[in-house]
Formats: sequence, C-alpha cells, structure tokens
Amino acid sequence: MRSYTGAMTTRLADYIEAGYGLTPEERLEAARMLRLSVDQDTDGGQSEIDAAWDEVIDRRVAAVVNGTAALVDGPESLAQVRAALAARRK
Repeated sequence: MRSYTGAMTTRLADYIEAGYGLTPEERLEAARMLRLSVDQDTDGGQSEIDAAWDEVIDRRVAAVVNGTAALVDGPESLAQVRAALAARRK
C-alpha cells in the first residue's frame, strides 16, 4: 500500500488500495465520478461546464499516460503561439 499520512478510515484505505489495481484510465474515471458525486454547485450550468472540462482533462491526461499525446516543451509552445498570432496580424 502506498503511504498516506492523513486520517483515513479502514474502509477508505481498502477502497484506495483496491483502486491501485485499476488501469490509469479507470482510476481517472473513478476520480472524476467521485468528484462529480460531491459536487454541490447550485448553478446547474456551472456543473455542466465543469463536467465537460473534466472530460477534456481526463482525455488529455489519458493521452499523456498512454503515450499518444504530442508533447511540446514550453519554449516551443510559446514560439508556436507567437507564430500563430503573427500570422493572424498579417
């Protein structure tokens, strides 16, 4: 079991330990669903926006984890943005 220094019930510790047996994608989905289950936003529109962003984030993280994402370092990404902005200004 991985170390955790916070207060945790045995039930929660067992649940988390079982989660380590899931694939990264399954853990992401479980985390997303758990977060949504405690989302107490009174503004339904914001909850829908948050859920949509959660899906985008989950998809992007999964792409990084499974190696299908095309990663770009910071300086290169800034160069790409600057080039795109310069092209729009012409």
